[in-house]
Amino acid sequence: MDNPAQQQANTKIVVRLLFIVVGMFGFGFALVPLYDVLCDALGINGKTADTAAVYQNIEIDESRLITVDFITRVNTGMPWEFTAETKRVEVHPGQINQVNFTVRNPAATDIVGQAVPSVSPGPAALYMNKTECFCFEQQVLQSGQQVSMPMQFYVDPQLPEDITYFTVQYTLYNVTSSAEHVAANRG
Repeated sequence: MDNPAQQQANTKIVVRLLFIVVGMFGFGFALVPLYDVLCDALGINGKTADTAAVYQNIEIDESRLITVDFITRVNTGMPWEFTAETKRVEVHPGQINQVNFTVRNPAATDIVGQAVPSVSPGPAALYMNKTECFCFEQQVLQSGQQVSMPMQFYVDPQLPEDITYFTVQYTLYNVTSSAEHVAANRG
């Protein structure tokens, strides 16, 4: 049998290991808000504002052309078909532009979708201003329904000179269950 000194040493090790596990678990929960704060402070993760920008007679910089590519994808498990009607546009900073996206629900049930945008390179996201976007709200499509969804935007003329090209990617997520949960809690 172990002597009392060995049992006491083993108990201390177990307690220390438990504290380490609890600390790691807590750190894991803290990572998401820390990541968001860090990315917001540094402007590095390509997130765009999720509210409409207000366009106020911005002077159009016709001396520059910015190329904007649009990429669409659906998250795993989302049965919708989602495409950009215009894959690439060349825009002058300050000029209002509109592109359309087509989405179709081939599923046998109604589905609620939410589009989440990201911009690459990340710093360009600070200068991509959407005045109208389907990504601001959840989209409800009935079985078999197809719609065209517009997105109006302008590139801020203060976009750094070294950024002449960026990509906007929209990813569609199936949020039907969470939308139903919210609706059930309201009623």
